[in-house]
Amino acid sequence: MARCSNCNAPLPDGSLLCAYCGDRNDIDLKGIHYYTTHENNAPRTCPRCGIHLKTIDLKLRGRFLIDRCGQCLGLFFDPGELEALLEATVSNVFLIDRSGLDGINLHRQPDQYPVSYIKCPVCSQLMNRVNFGVRSGVIVDRCKAHGVWLDGGELRHLMEWMKLGGKLLDQERQEQARKEEQKRESEQRRKLAGYSSEPSPFDSFGDPLRQSDPDLFDIIYKAIRLFTR
Repeated sequence: MARCSNCNAPLPDGSLLCAYCGDRNDIDLKGIHYYTTHENNAPRTCPRCGIHLKTIDLKLRGRFLIDRCGQCLGLFFDPGELEALLEATVSNVFLIDRSGLDGINLHRQPDQYPVSYIKCPVCSQLMNRVNFGVRSGVIVDRCKAHGVWLDGGELRHLMEWMKLGGKLLDQERQEQARKEEQKRESEQRRKLAGYSSEPSPFDSFGDPLRQSDPDLFDIIYKAIRLFTR
């Protein structure tokens, strides 16, 4: 359980604010990475606080830059960066803890912000709200062009989700969905093949009609097929 850096009191699940001293805690990055903070050359605006974000270099396998709000501690990741960070910080997970995933959100504090659509820090367009993975309980704000916004505390929650095998469960769900789609396509192909192999209603008429006027034969045949489906 995370503890307040000011008074050492336990922090509620998913919360940055200490219920005892009111201090705001950086639970996402504290103790995980050594990082440096830099001014952003192309200022990006926090969708929660309206102030400029600062660039953080996590120095993960070299240079790894993300953006953070110094006030609300929200994080903005360029496309693919969030997944790369989770992969790098949570490894050697080979089993799915289904009971753990079932209970991961039981004691989590309600979202610190009311449900709403927020603007992308880069283009200021409203972002989509997307459920990250299966049973993670985290709804991320995603701009298809520029990246993903996480509110403070959500990165830590996603890391715990990864440790319980959440990504493996998500991959299992995607594989099952892929197999079901392949099965539907296969059944559709079999149906189409069955229709094409059906005997023509004109077969009993013999070949003379087909040979005497093939165009008329095709028109009548298609009409009958249309009305007998």
